[in-house]
Amino acid sequence: MFNGKQIIVIGERDGVAGPAIATCVQAAGASVAYVATECFV
Repeated sequence: MFNGKQIIVIGERDGVAGPAIATCVQAAGASVAYVATECFV
């Protein structure tokens, strides 16, 4: 599903962090273009 796609990952500090999401999408075959973990309070 993600093979050959570039993904922008935005995680949340109190939820799932960006690097954790990035690891999952990389395992699914995506290339991660940008990773950030933000605080949405």
